[in-house]
Amino acid sequence: MIRLIAWKELRGLFGAPSTWLILGALQFILAWAYLGRLDAFLQVQSQLALVANAPGASEAVVPGLFRDTLGVIVMLVTPLFTMRLLAEERRNQTLVLLLSAPISNARIVLGKFAGLIAFLWLLILWCGAMAATLRLGTPMDLGLLLSNTLGMLLLAASYAALGLYISSLTTQPVVAAVAALATLSGLWLIESSAPDGYRLWHALAPTGHFRNFNSGLLDSGDVAYFVLFCAFFLALTIRRLDDSRSYG
Repeated sequence: MIRLIAWKELRGLFGAPSTWLILGALQFILAWAYLGRLDAFLQVQSQLALVANAPGASEAVVPGLFRDTLGVIVMLVTPLFTMRLLAEERRNQTLVLLLSAPISNARIVLGKFAGLIAFLWLLILWCGAMAATLRLGTPMDLGLLLSNTLGMLLLAASYAALGLYISSLTTQPVVAAVAALATLSGLWLIESSAPDGYRLWHALAPTGHFRNFNSGLLDSGDVAYFVLFCAFFLALTIRRLDDSRSYG
């Protein structure tokens, strides 16, 4: 049943013309950023050849592409898709029909979550495939690319879980989108502006745990954080639907 709900959400996303417009715009932005970083590296390549242990194309292109471009894109677009998962269904009175079906709330939430992250992961994997084209002209650090891709997959999942919970709190999709974007932006701003000595802020924000992935390091603690972050907000969403089902 989780797979059927996920497939329904995924098919609904790709069935909307606005989704294709957003995807087209995002691919243009990603390609522009990728080529811009590659061009900047090529312009200074002759100077880097004189420097010992100079960064290669992978170090010059991949971390910045994932952190500064793809990371911001995922943070901005996730609320646009999470707002329709529950808030729009509640507004259209279709959530009542879904809750009246003999399906557990956990399966409903997990199905919607799986459908959304499958969509987001397609975007991330496409960006990874774009960055992998560096192998056509230069030796590439595949470990750095894979760590950034994995980190971004986990980061997108955490954004989706948080956005899904906020979507369950209101009947207005626009309110859900604005609230999710404000929350994600607030976490990002607090973490990015906090001094290095304030480890608490870096430990609480998802972007703080993406840093190790971005630099090519795989830390089991960061993976555990993302898993617990997603589980926490998915559990809150399930609890919210339990309340809705109990009180009608």
